Amino acid sequence: MTGWSVVGTISGTSADGIDLAEISTDGETIGRFGPSETTGYRPATRESVLTAAGLKGEGRQDWPQIARDVTGDHVAAIRAFIDRHALKPDAIVFHGQTVWHDPKAGETIQLGDPQALADDLRLPVIGDVRLADMEAGGEGAPLVPVYHRALAKTLVGTDREPLCFLNIGGVSNLTFIDGDGLLAFDIGPGNALLDDWVRRHGAGDFDAEGAIAAKGAVAEARLTEALKHPFLSEPGPKSLDRYSFSGSFVDGMGLEDGAATLMTFTAEVIAKAEGLLPRKPRLWLVCGGGRLNPVLMQALRDRLSGDVVSADEFRIDGDALEAQAMAFLGARLKAGLPTTFPETTGASQPVVGGKVFLPEA
Repeated sequence: MTGWSVVGTISGTSADGIDLAEISTDGETIGRFGPSETTGYRPATRESVLTAAGLKGEGRQDWPQIARDVTGDHVAAIRAFIDRHALKPDAIVFHGQTVWHDPKAGETIQLGDPQALADDLRLPVIGDVRLADMEAGGEGAPLVPVYHRALAKTLVGTDREPLCFLNIGGVSNLTFIDGDGLLAFDIGPGNALLDDWVRRHGAGDFDAEGAIAAKGAVAEARLTEALKHPFLSEPGPKSLDRYSFSGSFVDGMGLEDGAATLMTFTAEVIAKAEGLLPRKPRLWLVCGGGRLNPVLMQALRDRLSGDVVSADEFRIDGDALEAQAMAFLGARLKAGLPTTFPETTGASQPVVGGKVFLPEA
């Protein structure tokens, strides 16, 4: 296979670090899975990112400085990653840090400066990966489905289709694959509401292995009311911001009961999404931090059709997947292949996303 060595980077809505991964790909198949790792933001950068995201599009005067900080942290992380693994990438894909996503207003904000990154690293950088899709009337998200399809063909096989990739990060989203057909959409909150709840109670940054939620009792009446949110019944494609949903429906509850209710909400929201699919999946491949929560995984097995397994069981690196996907999208841009489709983002036509930034002399 002829292809390129591409390093992909992304930091999710939880801002818990910069994911980096290198793959060799021609934009259609994956020739080699290279190294991957996660590098934390500087604490001040992470704090400013979370503050900016929590302002839901307000406080824009702070965005330029946050963009500089995000870019600087990426420069350091990428340079160390390349040196550590003796890589010679053909391109870097820089997703940037999302602080606001409002597709109804045609706006998505990923902070960071791809040109500055290219100049500092002296390498071609592919950035602005969501903008062309939104200009074509798409939601700008999710971006990963075309990579999910490549993984399904490479590592899973067609005998398990129809199947779903289920990513549970700050937000949960899915990709439904049946042959060459793709359907994708954001589902609803993933770990974000539970993480915020645990953090607000000074009990850590997240509910490790679901231990807090496992001790609590679900407030069924509050849960039933929260599940009436109209977004949950809308057909895909659709996308949302990390702060599109509020966890305020558990306000006043104790730590453990609130955690149990929020975790169950995440599972029920995903179960509702199954009803929006054209067929029941035979297999659910769970990616993202949610796959490491055994209480949540069991809640999903209790509610979903088909087998629910960690993507790692198919040699898919659930931690590196989204950074690998960014690298794959960069290769598709280089090959002139579409990165998003009407069935994944609602764009008016297949879109080749991204823009190349070359180092300035």
